Amino acid sequence: MVTRKKVSVVILAWNGRLFLEKFLPSVIKYSASETIEVVVADNASTDDSVAFVQENYPQVRLIKNTVNEGFASGYNKVLKQIDAEYFILLNQDVEVTEGWIEKVLKSMEEEKDVVAAQPKIRAYHEKDSFEYAGACGGYLDRFGYAFCRGRIFDSIEKDLEQYNTITEIFWATGACLFVKSKTYFKLGGLDDDFFAHQEEIDLCWRIRNTGGKVICVPSSVVYHVGGGSLPQGNPRKTYLNFRNSLMMMFKNLPLSEMLWKVFIVRLSMDGIAAIHSVWKLKSLSDLMAILKAHFAFYISIPALVAKRRAVQNKSSDGLWQRSIVWQYYALRKRKFSDLSNGIHNEFLKNTDCKI
Repeated sequence: MVTRKKVSVVILAWNGRLFLEKFLPSVIKYSASETIEVVVADNASTDDSVAFVQENYPQVRLIKNTVNEGFASGYNKVLKQIDAEYFILLNQDVEVTEGWIEKVLKSMEEEKDVVAAQPKIRAYHEKDSFEYAGACGGYLDRFGYAFCRGRIFDSIEKDLEQYNTITEIFWATGACLFVKSKTYFKLGGLDDDFFAHQEEIDLCWRIRNTGGKVICVPSSVVYHVGGGSLPQGNPRKTYLNFRNSLMMMFKNLPLSEMLWKVFIVRLSMDGIAAIHSVWKLKSLSDLMAILKAHFAFYISIPALVAKRRAVQNKSSDGLWQRSIVWQYYALRKRKFSDLSNGIHNEFLKNTDCKI
């Protein structure tokens, strides 16, 4: 009989032999204990990842998916087989540091409404900089565009400890996501149809819609390579990001806001983004990816209507009620700290965070 663990660190690995060889030792060193288990969940790899783990780390629990159905579905299938109070969804290309779990759990347990969290995410190859996927906590503007404390679009800040406060955020990165298992299952987990990208933002939005809170604990630090499966600029990544953003807004926004934001504003803004991408990259690949994303979203609307009904208390609370696109491109605001009148004061007006 397997004893229930307090924490299960779950690495969803796909063709990640080199990443596992490099980063699994740090995870084991700073994680494994009587109350914390490390799980490698292989997502139908075609390399020798499974054999490598079996031969070199017999103490690590190994779960094998027979088919690679993406990040979201892959995790959903694996987590149903794990019994723990907290899940940590950890990318295969992350190096962790001493105390990374304990520091986040302490903050999560100090306030019962905190359901999900992330540590500070630094870049593995540029260790004094934040990393694109999460930096020091994620936010969403009124039109569904994501940005972070420490990263706006492609502008990534150096970590000068300027964002070292524990604070409530809108979304926590899927590269290193702490979440209470009870709530994860209650909300149905990650949305399988997202496949990959922005599924963690959608989950965090649903957590917030039910009164839960999401925080960043910067005293806990991990280093992320990033782009291990799909690098920035890959048309498939562009497609998933744009499609999933539209799907997420359709599901979670109040009807009065969703209709005009999704079908009028985003149609126009995504069109401008596509034209800008063609001008910048001198390639039609991103334009085609964005067009494909919109058509895929329209086709998915019947299924999304049912998902929308299942979301409790659809709300735009916590969205930054300005446009990050306007701030970045028109007003040339490149740093999180440059955003108008302190985004945190504005964000926290609509929340009840006591941290």
